[in-house]
Amino acid sequence: MTDEQRKRAVVLLSGGLDSATTLAAARSQGIECHTLALDYGQRHNAELQAAARISAALGASSHKVISIDLRAIGGSALTDDIEVPETRSEGIPVTYVPARNTVLLAIALGFAETLEAGRIYIGVNAVDYSGYPDCRPAFIAAFQDLARVAIARSSRHDAVEILTPLIHLTKAEIIQMGTGLDVDYRLTVSCYQADAQGRACGRCDSCEIRREGFLAAGLPDPTRYA
Repeated sequence: MTDEQRKRAVVLLSGGLDSATTLAAARSQGIECHTLALDYGQRHNAELQAAARISAALGASSHKVISIDLRAIGGSALTDDIEVPETRSEGIPVTYVPARNTVLLAIALGFAETLEAGRIYIGVNAVDYSGYPDCRPAFIAAFQDLARVAIARSSRHDAVEILTPLIHLTKAEIIQMGTGLDVDYRLTVSCYQADAQGRACGRCDSCEIRREGFLAAGLPDPTRYA
């Protein structure tokens, strides 16, 4: 991999707190970032609007939205006629979207190939999270193995790197990191059922984790609630 490729990256950007912090972390290292959001048929497009705002605010070189309709397979409260739970449940919650991160990373890998980018950043977290299986280190390691053989230039020593700077951090640590990198969390949307203006419900699992993160970080919560 060339130095130029190492300094160019695709950053997966959902519009939420974690992906915004991930973009800021990459930019702080002087990486040329090309942000990618997925319109997968989610309940609202407020997060896609947030992703565009964050990309511009943090100085990404480009922003792209790609559409794929995961409603066709359903199976999630975010893509199907299933109510978003407002209390935490045991096991994997119904807000888990089957194959979402697999699809995201596959598209990002193709985009990285066309850009001749050497890195993909994804803001998955396996500490303060909802328990999704495709946020675990084992999933990322498996996809990294795939990336070594999946594209034209791949080899053991010349593969696109999958980077997860937040994967072992608490939500409070993520917020503290982003605050130090001047992330404006007012721009982000984390809620599973935000309204058309991007205001959070304040009741879903994602809202609860986010609120607890700001509290633990000792910082005011800038979230706009409905």
